[in-house]
Amino acid sequence: MSADTPRRIVLLRHAKADWPQVADHDRPLAERGRKEAPAAGLKLAETGIAFDLALCSTAARTRETWKLAVQEMPHRPRTSYDERLYDASLGELIALLNETSDEVEDLLVIGHNPGMHALADALSGGAEGDAPARMSRTGFPTAAFAVVSFTGSWKTVEHGVGTLLDFWTPEDH
Repeated sequence: MSADTPRRIVLLRHAKADWPQVADHDRPLAERGRKEAPAAGLKLAETGIAFDLALCSTAARTRETWKLAVQEMPHRPRTSYDERLYDASLGELIALLNETSDEVEDLLVIGHNPGMHALADALSGGAEGDAPARMSRTGFPTAAFAVVSFTGSWKTVEHGVGTLLDFWTPEDH
């Protein structure tokens, strides 16, 4: 893969979680989340993106979101569970992207807010259509995802490098 390889990053926030008396990391999905996650998976399938890799937080709600979403997709990408995605700062998220192998063209990240929203904002130097307005208006609700494209090596991912191509929320369907 050359330095001018087009790449896509899809940032998926976990579906709606419940609030039982457990540690935050162990919170499961709520009933609504168990409906949102497959809907997000269907919409991800409709994008036509065949992900080379999925990076998923180790939190229960992100793992459960991914398990339900991927069942709706035609291609199951290699999945890596990374505890650093849990409660990651914007700088930590960019550092994780910088570690991605250049063999990966299309990457799915399943994580948490405020990180997913901050990362989508930070990477998007440009945009297509009304995606930025919709993301600004709705915030980054549970089970929402943003599609950002850029050209080059993962090592070059930094603020403003990408274009926000799409933004979807469960309310959109």
